[in-house]
Amino acid sequence: MTHRIDRLRASTRDFGAHLRQRWYLYLPVFAIWGFAYTRLFIDPTPRLPVLFNWTPSLPCRVALLQYGTNALKRGDYVVFAFDGEAQARYPGLRGQPFFKIVRGLPGDRITVEGRVVAINGEVVGQAKTHTHDRQALEPILAAVIPAGHYYVQGTSPDSFDSRYRASGLVRADQVLGTVIPLF
Repeated sequence: MTHRIDRLRASTRDFGAHLRQRWYLYLPVFAIWGFAYTRLFIDPTPRLPVLFNWTPSLPCRVALLQYGTNALKRGDYVVFAFDGEAQARYPGLRGQPFFKIVRGLPGDRITVEGRVVAINGEVVGQAKTHTHDRQALEPILAAVIPAGHYYVQGTSPDSFDSRYRASGLVRADQVLGTVIPLF
């Protein structure tokens, strides 16, 4: 037993010496980890006006964020802080910035036939039956979009957006700003 403890201490000393000699290699790794931890568990709000989209939910990869909410129009790209029902099952979604297109405005009528969702009679998408991890997904309920709310959607059929009850409509106070796609 003593021999194991001595080996563990020696390994720890060697690793410590390795870290001290090559600290410049580990500093960026720890910095990135720290930023990711902060973004996931402390404050997910984007702090820089340049956004990078790595998902297929929108056609652009780099965009410029204009903070604040003016009167949103159909077709505007927006970033909002997620606050849908899905955060009960997936707590990491709470407050995460989502990047979508405004498809429905206050006063617009949402209709659902089966899993096909329409805004003012125009089909905007079909709701999938399950998430990627096989959790059931229910389409949004038919309704008139209330004042101060928006129906938002990505361009990919796999986008998690207002087509689903678990995501829902976006309140105006969730919107962080509008987005100008760069490329």
